[in-house]
Order: sequence, then structure tokens, then C-alpha cells
Amino acid sequence: MAQFRLQGSKVLAVDLTGDAVKAKNGSMVAYDGQMAFKKMTGGGEGLRGMVTRRLTGEQMTVMEVQGHGTCFFADRASEINLVNLQGEKLYVESSNLLCTDAGLRTGTTFTGLRGATTGNGLFTTTVEGSGQAAIMSDGPAVVLRVSAQYPLSVDPGAYIAHTGNLQQSFQSGVNFRTLIGEGSGESFQIRFEGEGLVYVQPSERNTVGGDI
Repeated sequence: MAQFRLQGSKVLAVDLTGDAVKAKNGSMVAYDGQMAFKKMTGGGEGLRGMVTRRLTGEQMTVMEVQGHGTCFFADRASEINLVNLQGEKLYVESSNLLCTDAGLRTGTTFTGLRGATTGNGLFTTTVEGSGQAAIMSDGPAVVLRVSAQYPLSVDPGAYIAHTGNLQQSFQSGVNFRTLIGEGSGESFQIRFEGEGLVYVQPSERNTVGGDI
């Protein structure tokens, strides 16, 4: 199985011994050894992946790298976080997924209308199985635990990923920024209930509706 390790916080090194990884297209910055490259379409395998990509308008392309040696991946100087999966499922925004073991199954899941007027965030990429994945964040990611006693509300622009047995819902109303007179985005939050982990980033991405 491919070995993932960080070189600093912004470069992922993957040691391959004949196995393969799937990575965001254009994210490889260097490699040594003998490697073969194959371009793939992202967003999930099969017809469902094609349909959901068409609905979301996502142009996510993935490359598969196989061989012997070490590959180095980075993307826009983003911070990289390693996630070890042991049979569970990772839900991650497609723009935040850098690299996965080729043996992990990737797909898409419908997460609901975050903002009916924007059509933003309808689908989230899923990664499932046993192996490693690398996710990116704008600034160092923070991992927050959700328990039955402590549900969590997250600003959509700060959400990156989650794992565990979590129910996800969308709350409309005042968002964190309009509360203090800043921002003009959709006023809703993502609420997580159950047991699991949520990854958030300290800097917010722009959404279809503008800055949240």
C-alpha cells in the first residue's frame, strides 16, 4: 500500500512500490523513480458520477499515478492533512481532496440544498474503504468532535470534510458574519448531529453567492 507522509505542511510525499494513487490533476510537483500516469474523470465512477458532475458543473479531473519511487504533490500552497480510513467513509468538498490510495472507492453523495438560490454545495465527494487520503485546507485545519450531547454548527465556507455517524442539516437564519454586520452571503449554517469528526479551515472559501 502507498505510504503517505508530509514534507513540511504543504507538500505530500507518497512512496509507491508498484501500487497506485489517485490525485488532483496538476497537483504533482516532482517525482523520482519510474512512474506511469493516467488521466481519469473525477466525481465518482460510473453513470452516477457522470450525472452528478453534470448537475454540479464540476470539472474535477483526477490522475492515477502508478510505479516505483516517490511522488510529491502540492496545490496552491494549501496546508495538507492526512486522514487514515479503516473501513469508514470520508465526506469531503471536491476542491479540498488532494490524493487518495487507489484502492479507496470515490463517489458523490447528495447533501441537500445549502442555498436554494445559488445551487451551491449540492454534492460532496465521498472516499470509502481502508487506506490513506490527503485533504487540503486554507490555513491549518482544525478537527472538531461532535457527540450526542454537543451538536456542531459550521459556517459553510469553513467546512472541509467529516467522518463518522453524523446527520447533516442546513439551518437558515442569521449566519456568523451577518450577525456582526459583515458579509453578504447566504445566511445559513451546516449543523452536524451524532458522533464523528468535522474538519474546518480558518479561512473561508468564496461560494457562488459571494463571501460567506
